Amino acid sequence: MRTLYFDCFAGASGDMMLGALVSAGADARELSAQLSLLDVSGYEVSFDIVDRSGISATHARVRTAHEQHQRHLSDIHKIINDSRLGESVKARAVRIFTRLAEAEARVHNVPVERIHFHEVGALDAIVDVVGACIGFELLRVERFVSSPLHVGSGTVEMAHGRFPVPPPAVAELLRDAPVYATDITGELMTPTGAAIISTVCESYGPLPRMRVERTGYGAGTREYKNFPNVLRVMIGEAERETSADEKLFVIETNVDDATPQVVGHLMDQAFARGALDCYFTPVQMKKNRPGVLISILCQPRDRETMFDLLFAETPTLGARSYEVERRALEREMVTVETEYGPVDVKIALVNGRIKGGTPEYEHCRAAAEKSNVALRVVEAAARASFEKIRES
Repeated sequence: MRTLYFDCFAGASGDMMLGALVSAGADARELSAQLSLLDVSGYEVSFDIVDRSGISATHARVRTAHEQHQRHLSDIHKIINDSRLGESVKARAVRIFTRLAEAEARVHNVPVERIHFHEVGALDAIVDVVGACIGFELLRVERFVSSPLHVGSGTVEMAHGRFPVPPPAVAELLRDAPVYATDITGELMTPTGAAIISTVCESYGPLPRMRVERTGYGAGTREYKNFPNVLRVMIGEAERETSADEKLFVIETNVDDATPQVVGHLMDQAFARGALDCYFTPVQMKKNRPGVLISILCQPRDRETMFDLLFAETPTLGARSYEVERRALEREMVTVETEYGPVDVKIALVNGRIKGGTPEYEHCRAAAEKSNVALRVVEAAARASFEKIRES
């Protein structure tokens, strides 16, 4: 799998990430061109080569005009979802901003929809997050791993006063992640950097076994004596893993007073926030009331997010969680050509051998509507094309 490793020996920020991705080979002009698909104005992005304690690094400079208003999370979602960006870029950026807003909401003990502050609303944060997601796509990254995170030390001046490093929102974002501090003073891990890494990374630890193809260095703004303030990213092909057990959490609650519209909306929100699965089971509850068991499968890092979602979107007064083990087959995506256009097919492998392939529904639906044919006709054509490839 094409893997990106974040080497956070000097922490991470949004601009450091942009610089590192460009340094690692993401085309700066293409990245800027795709950013323009956001249809927002008032910013400029440039990339300069600088020296940080002897290391040549790329410094991403995001200049923005002074904004008179602050945006809510819903405003950010609308900007992203109404843009002409690719769907995978949109989905990942929305997840990152949602995670950032939820962390701030827990810190301030207010509902997510009331959060309106610099980290979520400012234009430079939008450019950093969306730009990073574009860079990931340009570099064709499939998997993300990070080193333990150097957060810095001392205190930092914020809107509400002077706070210890890491500040509250960063500490909340990095819950369950391995962090450490040294005698290097200052805020090395920013909320934007923490939100991106904690959202996309599936694991933390040493550099995995991989054939490194590209290395990039993104420069931080501050300069230290004898300490390179840079984020290093290493990109390459990691050894493909066979199916293996992983620890996940199931979050559940029973409700008998929620409408179908509410539970349907809940499912959409769960997947938007990173749920691996969400399903409903009819149950018979006390006083012979028919109800529904809501079950959400998620990564350990998303457990609190799913609890917050259940309490916000349903009338439930309590929810439970338990740890489960999942064994998932290795999966790949291939594109097949049909008379109705290209269609992605998801294939599953067992010990490196193809078990089967399933055409992607959204691709088939779009092709069927465009060609004015039945959905099953496009699905059959995609399966036939896949079988020809499989046999060849």
